[in-house]
Amino acid sequence: MDAPRLHIDVDGAGPVVLLAHGFGGSARNFGPQMRALKDRYRVVRYDARGHGRSDAPAEPSAYTPAAFVDDMGRVLDEVGADAAVVGGLSMGAGIALRFALAHPARVRGLILSAFPAGADDPDGFAGKALAFADTIERDGLETAGHDYVWGPKTRLDRNAVNFVRQGFLEHPPHGLELALRGVIAAQPSVAAMRADLASVRTPVLIVVGSDDGPSLRASRALAAAIPHATLIVVPGAGHVVNLQKPDDVSAAMHGFVDGLG
Repeated sequence: MDAPRLHIDVDGAGPVVLLAHGFGGSARNFGPQMRALKDRYRVVRYDARGHGRSDAPAEPSAYTPAAFVDDMGRVLDEVGADAAVVGGLSMGAGIALRFALAHPARVRGLILSAFPAGADDPDGFAGKALAFADTIERDGLETAGHDYVWGPKTRLDRNAVNFVRQGFLEHPPHGLELALRGVIAAQPSVAAMRADLASVRTPVLIVVGSDDGPSLRASRALAAAIPHATLIVVPGAGHVVNLQKPDDVSAAMHGFVDGLG
């Protein structure tokens, strides 16, 4: 199976900072952080497979954590970066961490925003992901998005609804469904990764919103398990912390990357 074509955006010049969006998002979601960092850094963003402007393979076997990790490496290869500061939000954070564990020599620093709760979620993270996938398959993106992303039962900030809805509906339905089944539902708990996390030697910045309960628990566990990790809790922010509090997140990222030298 050929690797899918990935849409890649590159802005600025300098050391590379690669940012991977969350499930149902796109490279556009890190626009505020790109604008804040591009004065000193080459900011690389891309649409994950099955999302936005990237290819969406039809085979379920194309949607695995390993495949998404390989894609992150391909993006770095495409922009000519042997190593970079690597980070992401939610799903993107989970992939960035997996990439750092698999390829430590390619990671100068690690930024993990709104880390996915995975099996640490007492409300049943994997079950919710599979139910979300079932709803997309049965009822389509509009209904699934209303039920799980922007409707009144969700925790999404009301000011972000229009932006998130517009972005969500641009994706191929089968790409989101298969990513939920193969990647999101497979997110392990922090406890299950504890031995691997203790081996991380690169500096790590963990950013999470104060109102993002499941990710807040996971982020605190990450900070306790990873050496050289700094945890920043952004007041008044939910899961899409980089869009709800863009200035706070951009400042945290800029300070972290500047500190790497």
